[in-house]
Amino acid sequence: MKLTLIGDTDNPLAEVELRRGETIKIERGSMVYMQDVEIEGKTNSGSKGLGGFLKAAAKSVVSGESMFITYVHGTGDHGRIGIAPSVTGVIRKLEVGTRQYRLNTGAFLACDDTVTYNMVSQSAGKALFGGTGGFFIMETAGTGDLVVNAFADMIELQVTEDKPLVIDNSHVVAWDASLDYNIRVASGIFGFTSGEGLVNEFHGYGKVLIQTRNASSFAGVLAPYLPSSNS
Repeated sequence: MKLTLIGDTDNPLAEVELRRGETIKIERGSMVYMQDVEIEGKTNSGSKGLGGFLKAAAKSVVSGESMFITYVHGTGDHGRIGIAPSVTGVIRKLEVGTRQYRLNTGAFLACDDTVTYNMVSQSAGKALFGGTGGFFIMETAGTGDLVVNAFADMIELQVTEDKPLVIDNSHVVAWDASLDYNIRVASGIFGFTSGEGLVNEFHGYGKVLIQTRNASSFAGVLAPYLPSSNS
């Protein structure tokens, strides 16, 4: 995947070049423009027919991800497609293969056709109290490039065996699949006194990608200024 970031560094657009016969997968609805490519919507299950549709629907319910994904096929020697996430912020390309990732809901933007993902189960506690994908969460597989996005900027943090890392749940974008994690209350009774709520505590050795802003908190700031249904 040959990817170029276009625009300012805070809110770029990703342009991917495709030769004839090349295919990538992108988040549904992320296309901005395209040239010498064709797009094809498929159920997000890897299976065809009614069984594939039902499998994709079930995956969407338990994970929060869309039940459809868009395939982009190069039809010329110099095909290109511009894609952008639904939120303002940065885009980053990650290499998948030796290192696999788990992704928070909404982090996926695109990947090579050689990269796939599985839905791996979370414990009931993580699913009910966390913000990372419900009962199942996306884990990459295969080899190739993966493109993720974040709200505001994206920072890489390191976890080591002797130093677990605690991160606010809503700031987590992606993390090494080899890391273990649990979800707990930051302090007190659901963080009532400190103002902090649920956090992810990562253990092991690897990296975690975080976003520098919290979309839920930002929405809360805007809420008083938005028209209500009664106004």
